[in-house]
Amino acid sequence: MTSSPMKAPTRSCLAVVLAAGEGTRMKSNRPKVLHEIAGRSVLGHVMAAVTKVGAAEVSVVVGPDRDDVAREARNIVPSAHIFVQRERLGTGHAVLSAREALERRPDDVIVVYADTPLVTAETLARLREPLAKGAAVVGLGFEARDPTGYGRFIMLGDELLDIREHKDASEEERRITLCNGGLMALRGDVALDILDQLETKNAQKEYYLTDAVSIARRLGHRSAVVIASEEEVHGINDRAQLAAAERMIQERLRQEAMVSGVTLVAPETVFLSHDTQLGRDVVVEPHVVFGPGVTIEDGVIIHSFSHLEGTHVASGAGIGPYARLRPGASIGPRAKVGNFVEIKNTELGAGAKVSHLTYLGDASVGADANIGAGTITCNYDGFGKYRTEIQDGAFVGSNSSLVAPITIGKGAFVGSGSVITENVPDNALSLGRGRQVIKEDWATEFRDKAKAAKHQSAKKV
Repeated sequence: MTSSPMKAPTRSCLAVVLAAGEGTRMKSNRPKVLHEIAGRSVLGHVMAAVTKVGAAEVSVVVGPDRDDVAREARNIVPSAHIFVQRERLGTGHAVLSAREALERRPDDVIVVYADTPLVTAETLARLREPLAKGAAVVGLGFEARDPTGYGRFIMLGDELLDIREHKDASEEERRITLCNGGLMALRGDVALDILDQLETKNAQKEYYLTDAVSIARRLGHRSAVVIASEEEVHGINDRAQLAAAERMIQERLRQEAMVSGVTLVAPETVFLSHDTQLGRDVVVEPHVVFGPGVTIEDGVIIHSFSHLEGTHVASGAGIGPYARLRPGASIGPRAKVGNFVEIKNTELGAGAKVSHLTYLGDASVGADANIGAGTITCNYDGFGKYRTEIQDGAFVGSNSSLVAPITIGKGAFVGSGSVITENVPDNALSLGRGRQVIKEDWATEFRDKAKAAKHQSAKKV
């Protein structure tokens, strides 16, 4: 379900990612660009888009003391250059914080905002196209349902003459609905010539990146426009907008899944991660959550209320309902993981069955083995983790505790209710429980004594 990288253009490209915003409206101790949607940080979505479009060089502008943002950027793009905007003097000033990178004069410069995670690599590729045809500046615009607060595109035919910020716009200009989406591309050979002429003659007393359009025109250059959907330029400033972005990207991911041959019984209840891979004829019932790192092969059915993360499920397997597959779970072909089963760092062999009420951690289960209800692997002693090996065809009875490290041999049986602390040979039966004792008529005698005592107590009162 994940898309393949786009073919890199022949023109060199620098992406400048503006990530210095404080995000105070998020009311969070975390920078807003480190909040997650679809299992990846907001910044991560933007970085993925710019690398996919062929930006061989990525510069990220962060605020002072924002090592966490810089670290996340380098986790995604190890070669990213980090620049610090020490004063908040506007978007143009933020771009100029990456002057060292701009001075290398790449063919194309794309400027993106780290809080616009829905922009696609395809749109960024379209943003670059007019640069190859001679445009000096390209603005990304959208038709706004309500243009209030957005900068307006001042057009003459198909040429962009200016971008007017809402606070600086006349009443006539405020009636324009073609608005600024914020992202911009500049031709690398003239980018610094344009940006160095930015001034603070505006209502905010800031260096507006949007003034690059009018400056380019004054210098005799042409500016162009590329149109995107309003959804794609959706920015994130608060928790409500974060939730809206999650909703939009989930809808995108669900549509991609269904187009590729996946049945989502109730799509609006299924939550996918950015990297979820679902094969053909996979059926996902309602209320299933996919965390990062999940691959599901063809013909798998995932029943309702299951949660999967860091997991590989082979073809023909059945999962759930109410199953939890944690990182390191690997489920073999035609295997069954039933209701209220939790599996972590465990390989389940072909045709193996773990039908209900079981925990398997740090284990391997062989082909066609059967694990009874209530079985647990005792894998942790408070200091270290230990492995359990259950070999092909073994049968573990219900309510058994397997104390690791331990091996249950091929075809072996473990009696129900056992605590197993020693290896079990192939084809052996192992029992590890107290002997049952039966005392005839004990219950009758117990009840008679209890009633007599109660009667005697009542008489005293």
